[in-house]
Formats: sequence, structure tokens, C-alpha cells
Amino acid sequence: MSVRVVHTAGLGEGGLREVRDLLDGAFEGDFSDLDFEHALGGMHALAYEGERIVAHGSVVMRRVVHRGRSLRTGYVEAVAVRPDRRRRGLGAGIVAALERVIAGAYPLGALSASEQGAALYAGRGWSVWGGEIGTLGPGGPERLAGEEGSTYVWVPPGGVRLDPAGRLDFDWRDGDVL
Repeated sequence: MSVRVVHTAGLGEGGLREVRDLLDGAFEGDFSDLDFEHALGGMHALAYEGERIVAHGSVVMRRVVHRGRSLRTGYVEAVAVRPDRRRRGLGAGIVAALERVIAGAYPLGALSASEQGAALYAGRGWSVWGGEIGTLGPGGPERLAGEEGSTYVWVPPGGVRLDPAGRLDFDWRDGDVL
């Protein structure tokens, strides 16, 4: 397995189509156009077998307000492995590559984990955020209680100190905020 890290701009039309096809298959058709849009504009980690992409993840810049401070945050999106290639370490390889991007560019990493993906992140040192989760929505701050318990954070070496009792307010976006 080889892992390549590339910006969205370097994927080209064919690469974007291949990533979208992988995501549609891995999420069994439950991956919307907005979900795909959320995964674009940052860095992508791609695992290859030969010329074929078999795993993907991306990290995009988000703003998170914590205790009155706006933090540049590397937000992990669209981590997926082809169904016939799961349980072979590909997901861990993708997340390791994304962690290197986060460590080099952001004081904080964050993501929203599915039940199936939670063990992968926890096993790599990501922690469930114990405080409240919210968003800075069009009408002002609002709590996202449904995201509490599935939002994970990772602070790279030299990253920001977080108050575990504090709230994390993520920037607003269309579709699923997290």
C-alpha cells in the first residue's frame, strides 16, 4: 500500500470522480453531494493498490471557537475504505497521514465519528469531546446536543490547550454542520 497526500486542486477531474465513486461505495450510497463538498478544499490522503484508490480521507480548515478564542482546526472528513479492503490497516494509514497534515498546519484536529469509525480514532489517541458542542449558526450560537459523544479532538504536539469543560462552537456550513 502506498499513501499519497495531495490538495484537492491536484486531484483533477478523474481523481475527484474516482474519490467520489469510492465514497459512494464505502458509504453504500449514503454520501450526499454536500458531504462530498465538505471533503473538498483541503488535503487528501489516498491509499493505492496499483493505480486504484482503495482508501481516502481529507482534512479541511474549519474555525472552532473555544473560550472566546477562534482556532484554526484541521477537520477530518470522508474517511473511507473500499468494503473489500477493510480490516487491513488502510484506515489507520489514512488517519496517520491526516494527523501529519494536522500536526504541521493546525493547533487542533477534530472530526465527527460514526459508530463504526470510533474505535479507529480512539485507538490512535483521539478523544471524545466531553463538553458541549455547538455551531455559530445564521441566527447566532446554537447547541448541537446530538453531536455530543461523537465529536473527537486531537491536539498535536505543541497544539492548543483546551478546557475540557468548555464548549466547542464550529463554523456554520450547509448540510451536516459536523
